[in-house]
This record gives sequence, structure tokens and C-alpha cells, in this order.
Amino acid sequence: MTAKSLLTALLPLVSDLSRELPEGERYRRLLEAMRALLPCDAAALLRLDGEWLVPLAVDGLSIDTLGRRFKVSEHPRFEALLSSHGPTRFAADSDLPDPYDGLVDGLDEHLEVHDCMGCPLFIDERPWGLLTLDALDPERFEPIELDALEAFASLAAATVNAAERIERLANRVEDEHQRAEVYRQASGQQNREMIGQSKAHKRLVEEINLVGGSDLTVLITGETGVGKELVAQAIHAASPRADKPIISLNCAALPETLVESELFGHVRGAFTGAMNDRRGKFELANGGTLFLDEVGELSLTVQAKLLRVLQSGQLQRLGSDKEHQVDVRLIAATNRDLAEEVRSGRYRADFYHRLSVYPLLVPALRDRGRDVLLLSGYFLEQNRSRMGLNSLRLNSDAQAALLAYAWPGNVRELEHLIGRSALKALGNCKERPKILSLSAADLDLPTGSVELATEPAPVSPAALVSGDLRAATEDYQRRLINACLERHHNNWASAARELGLDRANLGRMAKRLGIKD
Repeated sequence: MTAKSLLTALLPLVSDLSRELPEGERYRRLLEAMRALLPCDAAALLRLDGEWLVPLAVDGLSIDTLGRRFKVSEHPRFEALLSSHGPTRFAADSDLPDPYDGLVDGLDEHLEVHDCMGCPLFIDERPWGLLTLDALDPERFEPIELDALEAFASLAAATVNAAERIERLANRVEDEHQRAEVYRQASGQQNREMIGQSKAHKRLVEEINLVGGSDLTVLITGETGVGKELVAQAIHAASPRADKPIISLNCAALPETLVESELFGHVRGAFTGAMNDRRGKFELANGGTLFLDEVGELSLTVQAKLLRVLQSGQLQRLGSDKEHQVDVRLIAATNRDLAEEVRSGRYRADFYHRLSVYPLLVPALRDRGRDVLLLSGYFLEQNRSRMGLNSLRLNSDAQAALLAYAWPGNVRELEHLIGRSALKALGNCKERPKILSLSAADLDLPTGSVELATEPAPVSPAALVSGDLRAATEDYQRRLINACLERHHNNWASAARELGLDRANLGRMAKRLGIKD
């Protein structure tokens, strides 16, 4: 490694430090420069988040890697890298399992990574994450000096620090960690993450951040299994009430006779079996957020009583005349069309309008394109850990099957499918494998409900014949570019290569067509 080659690789990154770049593009360029400097089959940038490593960018690894969350204590190589203050290279015959075994992109064979090295990144003298390089050739890194990786890592730390989100996390990490701990303890739930890169998912996240900072009542709608409760938790976490509890109640899980007691509480003797005074969900959520799931199942009587509490902030426990004042932000969710329920007389119009101050639609999984693969990676890593496997992956035909399926049960169906398929595939193995690959046959998806969910409908040339030629041509170009960007997760350089255009020319064309770069 000559000083000239090192300088050639680092100069573009130095230039990037002063440029405004999207976070994903900045990280992609970082890994691209590293692979030019240190040739390898795969590279990754991972951020340390408590006891987990979260992939922010990968180059040469399967896309589902971005959805995985690696628990450091379960991956000894990651532990070793994080405990070091400089680069580490693992011997080709190291018996430590490699977390990327079977994940090298484009290979369906059960190939294991044979040469591996990595380096921790530090920001403000604190461990921030890792850079990792992997190769299938056991001697790939033999001639490489670790000094080159260390020099690169220093600039990489500056690169990630330049990203606005990383700066914000670095400056507020202690405060956010404490708030997250309070939230987890108060809600009794583990911290869960919203995973996705599709345009539909990004729009949802933008809306969550927008409404999260307010105190508006939110009505979350969407099909069964899209993750409405997760969205409610994200709204709460983005709100000024994040250090207070979020209390949940599934309105469909209780008989009508118990719903009032659960919501408003009761006093001793209010009904048979009421042996003591008991606070309801509203009082438990005082100062925080109350999440009512399946709110479409509430009776007209309960709706009327809820409306009073929402308007005045005052409630009475069942069997008591005493008023209790509460300060609660309400988030509700339903998979019903409440507007239609109002028209049919099954739902109170005034209560519906009080709930839907800010309606928020959660997109169906079939409308989120390649997010299905990122979510699959998340569930695959969960099951790998649960089943004690070294690696759990998808074959290319399994990935294609997941992308083509219509997902009537949405994310919940995907989660159950991955768990069931992994268990069945392991049961069919005569010997416990190091790498367990799931094929399309293992997934056993219903063929009757398969449809292409990621590609736009083909545009017939006849559809472009009538009308203004220039407008029709621009409309076709706009759809073609958007579809290509969706396939490449908004990686403009990759999209330009597929379209046969120079990156700068694609940017100018997109600007002319009103497509945001």
C-alpha cells in the first residue's frame, strides 16, 4: 500500500466532508472508497446502539443484512473488534463464527467468509461502531497493512460525524439513552424499531416526526398486521411525553362490561368481584400517552363517555361520583372504515371527528417494495439467535418469492412465515448446519395470492399516443426513473448505471421532471 494510493482513496472523502449529501449516499461512498483502497468481497458500516450493532450501509452483502440487528454478545468477532482500539484481522482458520457467513451477495452456495478484518470507529473518544471487510479468499488480506485500514478509519469517523443525524446522536446520546430506558421501563416493552427504506415508509416516518411533536389526537388506520401499535409507540417516542408512560388497551380483547372499568377504573363494590379501588388506563397514562387499539370495536355507550373525558380531561371511576383530572394524549388505531361506520349509524360522528384530528394511514407491506427483504433480515436474525444457528439466510429464489407475494397479513404474516419456515427447514436437516438457507420451497407461500408488488405496471406505448407528446414522454421518463430508484433504494449512482446515463445527467433530468434528488 503506497502513500499515493492511500491519498487517492482518501481525497474524495475529504471533499465529501464539506458537501451536503444524503446520509445513505454518504455511507455508500464511504464503503465504495474503502473497497477501492482495500479490495474485498463485502464491506459494512455498523453503528453501535446499546448492546446491538445496526447496519447502516453494506456493499457486497445481501440486502436483508440492512434489516438485521446483531446482538454483540452473540457474535464473538464483533466483540473482539469493539474491544480493540485499532484494526484487527482474524486468522483464516479462526474458529470464531463469522456473522456474515452465507450473506455475500449473489451467491446461493453455502460459502463461508474466510478472511475478515475490521476496525472500531470512535467519535468524541467513544465507540461509535465498526467498519468490517470480508473476503472469500483466505489470503485476500495477506499483503494489506493494517495501518491503511487505521488511516481510513480515522477519516471514516470524520465522515460519519459530518452527517447531521450522527452529530445529533453523538451530542444527545446520554439524554436519549436515559429517555429510552424510562420509556422501556414504563411501558414494560422492549425497544422496537421501524425498519424500511421505501418511499412509502419514509413518508410515514416523516409524518410520525411531524405529529409526534404536537399533542394532537392521532387516528392510525391500515390493514391488519401493518404495525399500527409500533407506529403509536414511535409517535410517543417522538413527543415531549416520551419520558412518561405509554399505556395500551386492545378494545376488542375485553367484553363490553369490562371496558369501562379498564378505561376509567372502579371503586370497591362497584360490581361483583370489585374488592378494591383500581385506577383505569387513563389515570395510569396521566402525563403520557394512551393507545387504544381496535377502537372501532367500542360500543356507542363507551364512545359517549370517552368523548366527555377527551373534551374535559375529567373522569369518574366506575361506582364513584368523584372527579379525577387527567392529562393524556390519545392515539387510536383501527382497521375499520370509521367514516362508513358513522354513515351506517354504528359509530358516533362527534367521537369519530374527535379521534381523527390527525389521521395517519400505515401503508400495506405490498406497497413498500423491497422493504420486505429488510424486514425479513430483521426476523431472520431474531430466529437465528433463538435457534442457536451461526447463519440463517434466504436463497435468491426465496427473496424473489417474498417480493412477488401480495402479503394480505402484512408484516405480522411475514414475521410468522419466517419463524415457521426456519423451524421447518431446520427440522428437515439430518445434521445441524452451520449455515441454514431458506428456499422458496421452504417458505411455501400460497401461489394463488402471488402478484408482482415491486414493479410498476408496464406502460403500453398506445397509452402514450394521444395528447401532448412532450408531456407524455416526460410522464413516462418520470415513472421509469422512479421505478429504477425504488429498485436501487434511492441509490442514484446505481440507478444511473441501469438507465445508461451519467450520474450528473440523471440528476439534471430528475430536477427537470420534478423528482427530488
